[in-house]
Amino acid sequence: MNGENTRSNTLTRKDFLRYMALIAGGSITVGQYVACQNKTDRYAHITGKINGASAAIGHRIREGSFPVPEVTTYTDTLIVGSGIAGLAAARKLQQQGIDFKVLELEPTPGGNAGFGKNAYAAYPLGAHYLPLPNLQHTALLELLEEAGMLTGYDAAGLPIYRETDLCFDPEERLFIHDRWQEGLVPQFGVQAAALSEIQRFLAEMERLRQVKGADQLFAFDIPVANSSADPVYTALDQISMRTWLEQKGYHSEELHWYLDYCCRDDYGADAAAISAWAGIHYFAGRKGKAANAESSQVLTWPEGNGRLMQHLLQFSKESLLPNSLVYQVTPAGDKVQVDYLDVHQGITKRIVADHCILAVPQFVGRRLLPARPPAANFVYSPWLVANITLDNIPAGSGYPLCWDNVVYKGRSLGYVNAQQQNISQISPDKQVITWYLPLDHLDPVNSRKYALGLDHAHWVKLIADDLAIAHRHIHALIRRIDVQVWGHGMIRPHPGFLTSQERHAVQQSGHSNIFFAHSDLSGISIFEEAFYHGNKAAENVIARRRS
Repeated sequence: MNGENTRSNTLTRKDFLRYMALIAGGSITVGQYVACQNKTDRYAHITGKINGASAAIGHRIREGSFPVPEVTTYTDTLIVGSGIAGLAAARKLQQQGIDFKVLELEPTPGGNAGFGKNAYAAYPLGAHYLPLPNLQHTALLELLEEAGMLTGYDAAGLPIYRETDLCFDPEERLFIHDRWQEGLVPQFGVQAAALSEIQRFLAEMERLRQVKGADQLFAFDIPVANSSADPVYTALDQISMRTWLEQKGYHSEELHWYLDYCCRDDYGADAAAISAWAGIHYFAGRKGKAANAESSQVLTWPEGNGRLMQHLLQFSKESLLPNSLVYQVTPAGDKVQVDYLDVHQGITKRIVADHCILAVPQFVGRRLLPARPPAANFVYSPWLVANITLDNIPAGSGYPLCWDNVVYKGRSLGYVNAQQQNISQISPDKQVITWYLPLDHLDPVNSRKYALGLDHAHWVKLIADDLAIAHRHIHALIRRIDVQVWGHGMIRPHPGFLTSQERHAVQQSGHSNIFFAHSDLSGISIFEEAFYHGNKAAENVIARRRS
């Protein structure tokens, strides 16, 4: 599959099984994958393991049959979920002196902003950067200032960011026509007509970045809730990004690959599966500026957005109860009863709260809250993230090693150099890179099912062979590969979803003291949206307490 224009055709289930058999060097029986029993010498030295969300425990919600809670406690506000939305809500409540507890299924907080660490580097398990925030997003700017990442403003009112938090040079490169070029937009070996088309597209995105609707709101903004409701622009949600490209006369192979890459990067699926509004928002929604950085620059850290998560966590660390499987949320008069399983103690407990914030995705929320309507239109893209420890990254022809390194027409989204932001004068003995793969070979349900069925040996071969496209002899240099499978990695803004009645309807719980907070409410899974919804839910709690 690597080396082809992978977005041109949709794999059938049979094709996918055959593909996975080939890359694993094993055999397949009907309905399941069979891992290769004997690794070849080429991969035998590579150690590691598969990590992942606690799916087996979480799936107990479907089974039900939990015993009556043995212990009951009380709090003002109960937050379910400690991803960015939950932690943002906790921060705002703590700043107001409001008592709260946070229940989290996993042993550690953070959701897809979590991170890991080995002897050589910290590394992200999911999200790994934050673009410069829009100047109108004052709440986020205040958070960055509070964390010391934003150090002040210049005379023109532009933020000044701490240099060690801005992505170090060189930032991005693309492996195309057997060499590395600077930047991810295809240039090397690209025909003049295609280059002209790419420039026309980028100019159009710049125009749309500044355009406003009849309501004088930006057509595309962050948070999404601030975007214009003008039908001229919202109608773009009814067609796919690929259809929009074709309607506008964009036909070059290189531009279509680049748009597939961008959509897979933020949404977990190619341009044919993503709303044109969302595809354009990828470019036009961001309007960040800084006094000491280009608008395209990003904030990043060795542990990715784990650095931001750690800052948020300090406001709720004492109130966090990990290893807690919430299985039912029940309105009870002016209270809310939240029942959960203490996984470590093996007993069920109940917290009675005045308010409840469900900082969980909709497919979880609808199982917790009685009479919650199904969220069938909410589609989640599965992902795989691998952190790879190796002796060194082989040099290639062309542009040198960057923070973000992508292969043109590659199956994966390439890798991030986790040590790019290292400010130590001492070079570590090993290098650590983070490799990203949106699991979009099949529809999300089947991609999720098959990915969760693969063993470590399969992933080692797939990942090492993908890296070998640009680094021919990298197999011998890899020491360890740790794999993180995200079964529901991010919400997918498929055509029609963002403007659907269903998305707007789920913003309300139907109960005056229960509030939702998750990036899937926006239809776009980025830090800014999760942070926005966490703050909004906390503000609703604060307002209700004052009424």
